[in-house]
Amino acid sequence: MNSLRIARAALRVRSAAVRTTQQCRGYAEAVPDKIKLSLSLPHQPHPPQPIYKSQDVVQVNMTAHSGVMGVLANHVPAIEQLAPGVVEVIEESGGSKQFFLSGGFAVIQPKSVMSINAVEGFPVEDFSPENVKAQIDEATKVANGSGSEQDIAEAKIELEVLESLQAALK
Repeated sequence: MNSLRIARAALRVRSAAVRTTQQCRGYAEAVPDKIKLSLSLPHQPHPPQPIYKSQDVVQVNMTAHSGVMGVLANHVPAIEQLAPGVVEVIEESGGSKQFFLSGGFAVIQPKSVMSINAVEGFPVEDFSPENVKAQIDEATKVANGSGSEQDIAEAKIELEVLESLQAALK
């Protein structure tokens, strides 16, 4: 019986020692308050250069398949598939830049590092609302027409992207 009592006491002491070492804190690491962002496209000249790269981004707003989301510094690591839509980059200076992406992936890494890889992307100011409207009309005719299944499917995808772009230009 004594040996059982000694074993229990040893376990209590051991578990208390483990708890105190797990709760012990060291020096605090410097926590970044800005996002290091790189936005790249695969068809860039070799070696690919990002269309946007900055170390002083405050927030990134994007349209993911899981919903519209905003990313701040120290965001939990994640990988998000991007839907066609606008990525808004809010800079420390207070300005913002908007890019329309046809889709891609956003990778949020520890220490506030974020990379966005898109199939196609352009600054929003490069688009004309009149041209987008004309292309929507054309794609609608093809999607509602009696063309091949492939032509109709491609027109429906084009419509999805163009309608997202039209909404971003309003």
